[in-house]
Formats: sequence, structure tokens, C-alpha cells
Amino acid sequence: MSTQPDLLYSEEEEALRSAVRDLLADHCDATAVLARAETDEPHDRALWRNLAESMGLAGLLVPEERGGQGASHREAAVVLEELGRAVAPVPYLTSAVIATEALLACDTSEAGTLLAALASGRTVGALTVPLSATAGQDFRDVRAADGALTGRVTGVADAAAADVFLVPTADGLFAVDASAGGVAVEPQISFDRTRPLAAVTFDGAAGRLLAGTAAPAVRRALRAGAGLLASEQLGLADWLLTETVRYTRERTQFNRPVGSFQALKHRLAQLWLEVVNTRAAARNAADALATGGESAGGEETDIAVAVAQAYAAPVAVRAAEEALQLHGGIGMTWEHPIHLYLKRAKADSIALGTAGRHREELAELVDLRAP
Repeated sequence: MSTQPDLLYSEEEEALRSAVRDLLADHCDATAVLARAETDEPHDRALWRNLAESMGLAGLLVPEERGGQGASHREAAVVLEELGRAVAPVPYLTSAVIATEALLACDTSEAGTLLAALASGRTVGALTVPLSATAGQDFRDVRAADGALTGRVTGVADAAAADVFLVPTADGLFAVDASAGGVAVEPQISFDRTRPLAAVTFDGAAGRLLAGTAAPAVRRALRAGAGLLASEQLGLADWLLTETVRYTRERTQFNRPVGSFQALKHRLAQLWLEVVNTRAAARNAADALATGGESAGGEETDIAVAVAQAYAAPVAVRAAEEALQLHGGIGMTWEHPIHLYLKRAKADSIALGTAGRHREELAELVDLRAP
């Protein structure tokens, strides 16, 4: 008999939130993120060291016996909420979630060694699939011949920050060091500069076999990534709503706060309802991933992830668009950070599957296909 999940935050999760928020307030203010986005090094490596090594957050999803913190997806979701609120330019989603989940699906000694390295935070990993990839895709852009990898993958998120690439091929999942011969990383123009994309080319690069079949590891990684991405989108939307409410209370027009006008009240109230619903969907996805969705062969987890992504992505974009409009002229300036949130929300809306793609998957899962 299944029990209803408890979607409320525990005391430990609230304490984790407070610690991460305090760290980000000290080391990831909007001015610093704006300045870094204009450079050739958008990743904040100092912030990553604080998060991953000092606080141990890179290993949240890794069991203690394998070198991690032994936490769950619920705690990782809280971290991603806060990183979303700050639009933090760190490879947490790509390394501590997606790459880590792929390694957790592998049982080789090489995978275990690499997993411990990622959990320590001293090594950053990236699964070499496009950011727009979905769990059901078949990735054969890279070929393997006697351990030598050849091929090119475009649109890989945070590839420039990676120390090791996890490369799916028809012959299995391989690990390739970013510094190895035959590996080239070419930055691509990214709409969201806080999560830059790159093309990764392998030209006879030496690979270490992690698993004889890549599909299960890739599917696990992308499903967890999509489920926890909803928490990042929740953090984005929550910050945008909070900041917009604050601004409309302070901004006056005709000797009245603009937030007192009924039309704006209605828009903000509607946005608040959507953010609350996003929180429920994101928390449900994180809880389903944490508990494993044992019933129905994990199908409940697939449903929770599809629902979360189908709902959260449009809400994050709408929150950014509303914030931009309701801030008036200042919202259109480069100095105000809203454009960072809009770009992240737009990029997230096509990451790991669009809302439409997840609705199609949901229809298949619940047997309600379009006629």
C-alpha cells in the first residue's frame, strides 16, 4: 500500500537551504554574476570549491560507502532551488546530478573511482550529450574502436569546466579526461552565459570503459536531471516573484505604490499561485526520485518528473517575462539582473526536453494519447 509523500521541507532541508543561501549571498551577488558573464570564464570556480569541497554538496547523491554524503534528491533539490535563485554560474546540475547519476548506474571499479572523485568536488564531470537531450534518445554521435573514441557532440552544457567527460557510445559508456590527447572543447554561443555550451570533439581519444551498455546510465542521469531541473526553475520563479513584489511596493506612480493598482495585484496573485503549484510539482519529483518509485517499475517517478517539467518550465519563463514588464524601464537595462533570469529560464525551458515533449511522455505513461 503506497503512502502519500511528505512534500514539506524537513528541518535538515531548511538548515541546508539557510547555509547555501548565506554562502551565495556572500559570494554570488548579482553584480559579480553580471561581471563574470561578460568574461571568457563564466564559471565561478572559487564558488564551486566552496559549495563542492568546503560544504560537501557535490556528493549529496553519493552513498557514504562510495565517498559521498549519503543524502537524497530532496536535499539536492533544495541546493538547486538556491542556485536557481542566485543564477549561480557553477556546474552543479551537470556534474553533481547528471554525471553523478550516470556513474551511480555503473558497477565497474573505474566508475567507482571516478564517482568518488566527483563526490569530493575536486573533479568536475560532464555527460557528453546535448543540453536539449531527453532520456529516451539514442546517442551515437561518438564511435568507439578498441577504446579509442571518435566523434563530435554539440551543445554540451558546462563542458568548458569539465575535467572528465562521460561519453555514451554504441559500445558502452566511456570516461575520457578533458586534458587527454584527441579531445577538443570549442565554446559555442550560448543564450544563457551562466551555463555555457560547447562542442566536444574526440579524435581517437583514449577512453576508459565504465559500463558495457550506455543506455541505462544515460536514461537514469537525464531523468534525474530533468526532475531536479524543476527545482532550479522553482528557485528562479520564486526569486523573480519576490523581487517583483518588493519593487512594486517601493515604486510609486501618481503618489501611490504601483503594486497597489488592482491590475498588477491580479497579475502578481496569479503568478504566486503558479509558483506555489510549481513548488508542489518540483517537490513531488524530488521525492519520487529520492524514494525510487519502486511501484510500477519506477513508472511513478517517470510520471512525477514529466509533470514537474511540463509545468515548471513555462512558469519560470512567465515569471521572468512578468518581472521584466513590471520593473518597467529599469528591468530592460543590462545593469539589472532580470535578463540573467530570463535567459536561464528560456534556456532551461528547452533543456532535457521541452514542456511539450514531457507532456507527450506523460500522455504515454498514463495512456491518454491524443486521438
